[in-house]
Amino acid sequence: MMNVICLVSGGLDSVVAFHDALQSHKVLGALSFHYGSKHNYREIPHARWHAARASVPHEVIDLDFIGRLFSSHLLHSGGAIPEGHYEEATMKSTVVPFRNGIFLAIAAGYAESVGAAGVVIAAHAGDHAIYPDCRESFMSPMALAMELGTYAGVRLLRPFIDRRKEDIVVRGGELKVDFTRTWSCYQGAEIHCGRCGTCVERREAFQIAGIADPTEYADSGPLPPKP
Repeated sequence: MMNVICLVSGGLDSVVAFHDALQSHKVLGALSFHYGSKHNYREIPHARWHAARASVPHEVIDLDFIGRLFSSHLLHSGGAIPEGHYEEATMKSTVVPFRNGIFLAIAAGYAESVGAAGVVIAAHAGDHAIYPDCRESFMSPMALAMELGTYAGVRLLRPFIDRRKEDIVVRGGELKVDFTRTWSCYQGAEIHCGRCGTCVERREAFQIAGIADPTEYADSGPLPPKP
């Protein structure tokens, strides 16, 4: 068993990774980042809820400079969130440049400070088509940098890096995760829109996994075809 911290945005993937880590590690802390995304205020309360239920300290780190200085449609300062399939090229407009690099640099310092030997991140294979900082080609050198850059040799744990979203849903079902206490929609409205790329990915994952989707969607019509 390793002492770890988890990056927990409040999204489905990170919440399942958090509960997965609770099974095999001692989780010393959960980190969320408020960086000016359209859906931060919808995600973070779920992260806080899961951490509290597990009696794990939860920290929200304010990175307001990202919302002010970076270019991405995911941010309040950006344009409209595209609709369609998650793997369409239009979803590249929602990439926040080097977001995971920034998050992991902070997490490595926090981990060493609280006596954790590892950092858990929920990056998965479904992210690879769109997000360069979710791919193993990024994660591997980042892991080396974290290990070499800390006295503790902090390890980067990425349990889902070769799994797809539907595999994570299955794992969440096994762990009895309350999926209603997770958020995916990039629109950040009161309920999931059902049409943006992350909603489509979520809906598709539950269908493929064969698990009932408890999420309320504004639009639950036919899914767009995968490109």
